[in-house]
Amino acid sequence: MDTLSALVGLLNDTDKKLFKQFLERKNKRNDVKNIALLDLIITDDMDAVSKLHQSSKNRDAYHALRKRLQDSLLLFLSQKTFESSHSDTYEVLRLVVVGRFLLENDLAKIAFKCLDKAERLAQQLEQFNLLNELLLLKLQYAHLPEAEQLDTLSARFLQNQAAMQREAKLNLAYAFLRKELQAIQLEGKIVRLGSLIITTIRKYKIDAKELMTYKSIYQILFIANEYAAIQQNYALIERYIQRTNQFMRDQPAKKSAHLFYQISIVYFLANFQLRRKKFDQSLHYLQDMMALMTTDSRYYGVFFLRHQLLLSLNLYFMGQAIDAIELLKETLAGAKSAAKAEDIADLRLSLAMFMAQCNDRSSLRQLAMLTRTDAWYEKKLGMLWIIRKNLMEILVHAQFENMELAMSRINSFRRRYKKYLRTIAEDRVLHYLGLVERYLLDPGIALESSFQHAVAQMLNSPENTDIFNLSFIAWLMARWRKKSAYLISLELMQHEGAAI
Repeated sequence: MDTLSALVGLLNDTDKKLFKQFLERKNKRNDVKNIALLDLIITDDMDAVSKLHQSSKNRDAYHALRKRLQDSLLLFLSQKTFESSHSDTYEVLRLVVVGRFLLENDLAKIAFKCLDKAERLAQQLEQFNLLNELLLLKLQYAHLPEAEQLDTLSARFLQNQAAMQREAKLNLAYAFLRKELQAIQLEGKIVRLGSLIITTIRKYKIDAKELMTYKSIYQILFIANEYAAIQQNYALIERYIQRTNQFMRDQPAKKSAHLFYQISIVYFLANFQLRRKKFDQSLHYLQDMMALMTTDSRYYGVFFLRHQLLLSLNLYFMGQAIDAIELLKETLAGAKSAAKAEDIADLRLSLAMFMAQCNDRSSLRQLAMLTRTDAWYEKKLGMLWIIRKNLMEILVHAQFENMELAMSRINSFRRRYKKYLRTIAEDRVLHYLGLVERYLLDPGIALESSFQHAVAQMLNSPENTDIFNLSFIAWLMARWRKKSAYLISLELMQHEGAAI
């Protein structure tokens, strides 16, 4: 999808009508073709584009038209976002803009009242860049009688400059950690998380006290959670979870200014407990998460699907598969068109897994609804997610006797991911795939003790005690045991990896 089409895709039906009205007001001539081009993009009738400019000589005119339409759309989106947003950050921006306008028009008294209100709000939000801008504006007009004393204003400005520097160091450290995390995931770089974080803190000269904020805790926990997911071992980040719990207990009453970070932190804690098979604790955090979400409708919409995903996974691995499946069906049916495609994909893949493990052929239909390319899923959801999806497709097709298609998917999987898996030292995935292939070529092999022993041996790896990895192993074990993969998954979790 090209950039212009992607931008148009952000508009709902009401937005499209408003944008057309916006273009009509901007158009100074009747022969402008920007609305006609917009209609063609909306209807996906790109073959008709040639009608806009009949001759090849007008190709440059067509590209100029697209550029003007894209610029107009960006302007429309910026105005719409600014006008419709009710966030406190945008309120600060609005007050600064109004304050500047009033100062320029000699209404200093009311202007400084606007800026004072903006400053209080920006301090609550810890928006140091906005504070810097409005304090500079106050300093610019500090000579006016209505302005506060220059010494007091200067002291606050310098204090905010120091806060900006601290935040800049933290952002640099976070960016560096994210880059290192990508190297671990895509290049197989071997790094210990604790050493990496300590090295990063020293590199950017960050004081330990500077890490004790909602934002920095969120950033570290995000890195830790991603690291554990890549390593398939959540025990590796236990110390960070303990520190986070202590931080949350030490905080005063909830501050709405930090609500996004609070909800995100509780989400990570719930996910950690899920992956450690401590479902009661995970459900407790999910209750806290929902309580925080309901205090602000903006964040309720952002986090609702993720909350439902974790809730369904908890129910499923607690033995309540029917409830988990119904919850996901209801969540997907009620998902709004503005929902993130990544969140929908997560829900649908989980639903497909639940159904397949319970021998429900509807899982095939759920997988078929994951229609985006592997490259898109790799970019949006990561390599681990798309590898799981591909493995699931192989297993589900084999489970419901689409053997030829399953073999074809195995060959495609090897072509696309074999080199990557070898690079990151994940040969166990290829070993697992080899066992699946042996079964597909000769289903009777599942009854041989050597094959069963090879499958059972996979349970000895610490990484394979992860709930999702156990589910994959359970599928193989179900080939010779007279139980569903779901029941075997539950047994494996209860026995903590002991062969059954």
